[in-house]
Amino acid sequence: MQTTFPRLMLDHAARRPDAPALREKVYGIWQTLTWAQVATLAREIAGGLAAAGMKRDDHVVVVGDNRPRLYATMLAAQWLGAVPIPLYQDAVAAEFVFPINNAEVAFAIVEDQEQVDKLLEIREQCPQLQRIWYDDPRGLRNYSEPGLASLDALIDEGRRFVQANPKQLDAELERGRPGDVAAMFFTSGTTGNPKGVVHTHFTLLDRAKAGADFDKLTEREEVLAYLPPAWIGQNIFSYAQWLACGYVVNCPESAATVTIDLKEIGPTYYFAPPRIFEGLLTSVMIRMEDAGAIKRGLFHFFMSVAKSVGPALMDGKPASMIDRLAYALGNLMIYGPLRNTLGLSRVRVAYTAGEAIGPDLFRFYRSIGINLKQLYGSTETAVFVCLQPDHEARADTVGVPIAGVEVKLTDSGEILIKSPGLLKEYYKNPAATAEVLTAEGWYHTGDAGFLDAGGHLKIIDRAKDVGRIVGGTNDGAMFAPKYVENKLKFFPHIKEAVAFGDKRERVCAFINIDFEAVGNWAEKRNLPYAGYTDLAQKPEVYQLMKECVEKVNADLAADDKLAGSQIHRFLVLHKELDADDGELTRTMKVRRGFIGDRYAPLVKALYDGSKAVDIATEVTFEDGRKGVISGHVVIRDMPTYPAEATIGKAA
Repeated sequence: MQTTFPRLMLDHAARRPDAPALREKVYGIWQTLTWAQVATLAREIAGGLAAAGMKRDDHVVVVGDNRPRLYATMLAAQWLGAVPIPLYQDAVAAEFVFPINNAEVAFAIVEDQEQVDKLLEIREQCPQLQRIWYDDPRGLRNYSEPGLASLDALIDEGRRFVQANPKQLDAELERGRPGDVAAMFFTSGTTGNPKGVVHTHFTLLDRAKAGADFDKLTEREEVLAYLPPAWIGQNIFSYAQWLACGYVVNCPESAATVTIDLKEIGPTYYFAPPRIFEGLLTSVMIRMEDAGAIKRGLFHFFMSVAKSVGPALMDGKPASMIDRLAYALGNLMIYGPLRNTLGLSRVRVAYTAGEAIGPDLFRFYRSIGINLKQLYGSTETAVFVCLQPDHEARADTVGVPIAGVEVKLTDSGEILIKSPGLLKEYYKNPAATAEVLTAEGWYHTGDAGFLDAGGHLKIIDRAKDVGRIVGGTNDGAMFAPKYVENKLKFFPHIKEAVAFGDKRERVCAFINIDFEAVGNWAEKRNLPYAGYTDLAQKPEVYQLMKECVEKVNADLAADDKLAGSQIHRFLVLHKELDADDGELTRTMKVRRGFIGDRYAPLVKALYDGSKAVDIATEVTFEDGRKGVISGHVVIRDMPTYPAEATIGKAA
């Protein structure tokens, strides 16, 4: 789109001034801002920022949950030609230091006291950070630090500036061009410091429009914005596409109310990573286990109907009259109420991405009438590269290249992308930019995969992570750790997994149990436990995990390329992997190398034949305090299957 974010906002305000643009839940009541109100708010904040000295190409960090006034601050900064940089609101203070210093940030706009405290904590390390404004004043009444003020004070200053300089903001708006830098997103930094991904108005809006056209999105959509704004996916769905389409974005009151808010809003366009869909399904199954025998019986009967009929109906395939009637009855009694319980009764298009989704999980949602699909993209591609067309949604692909996108594969199997949505550069990092962008305009994704006969893209793993087994009976066999980990995570009782095997004789794995799911499983069996560490090391839990690993090994044995990746030994970690401990990124991706180093004694034990290990691990609490979690970690050996035998049976 040959325009800018502020111009799109003003266009909506001119054409549809009274139409709802943003909603925010405050003290349990939904408050609505119209497009005219958003435009007025953005203009006043822009005036305040101009009065504070913000100028074109300056950087401003924005930290907080999805809030209408924080959205308005991003629009205001872009109005002046400045560049908003959203940062993860759940990051610890130390994680802010590099982005703020790297981007030479002088201005910050944050949500509340928690974020103010983080910035004040690192202020000595970031001497160029001069001004901090906060949206929520609770707890900040007695703060007197220099350069700290409320967003209300900034707005008041902006009104005075606009009155005194009535034409200045209009002139700044006219200076803006589609090719100007619109935003910067810092990567999650699985290795080393994060990189600042620079995007223009054109790259972000072009992909937003391409995605909207693909799924025929209109101004009538309702979206729930509950994921971190610092993640480019949330930014695209609830900011770029919001402005491209003009639909309504709804901001939950808090993380604790998201489930309730989801039911109240009933979004028509919905995105969630696989772990959210897993969590929703887990909660349903837990409640179903507590239901009476008749209700459980009806649920399981109609779910069997849904599994056999639902996906075909969703894909527009023919079905017999009897099947259609059975499904219609199931929809009346089970599927419809279930969709309503999940808050997905009005969903027209639902997407998931980031990690592979289990085929059973994918099939479940589509079988009950939810149009769940997968997409492929990254921060560097402005998200939208491949999308699944309606009636062509499959669990094992991520869709077809959409308008403007070209895909090709290197001899090694790495996926290369050419798209109008590619990053302009990595900020102050020409070497890294040159590594991923060729002179011909191709972007190295770092992912390994292939296009199937139908033109759908299949992802195997990160190209750099695909290794080889060295030695033993599987010498030279391919090892794709994420592929193995995802197979484990497809089970509802497994939350996270880490596989090791590159340049080793065999594959071994760490497992994190899903505390809620396994806890409920244990309670049903009158199995007492005292917290995560105790539950994780129960022999009964190990037996449950063993059954999951056995199924994974059987599946891998049927794959002629990855049969050598069967898991020979595993352990259940004594603590949950945590982003605050550096074990996961803020987008909840496993930092495999870091985990391998942090738990080196456990990795060593997996490979030296040890049966158990005592370990103590330092952890970081939410308030920054340190503690130690100790555990006696048991290691289990696993049988593996000959590839030929399993393949022969399958045939």
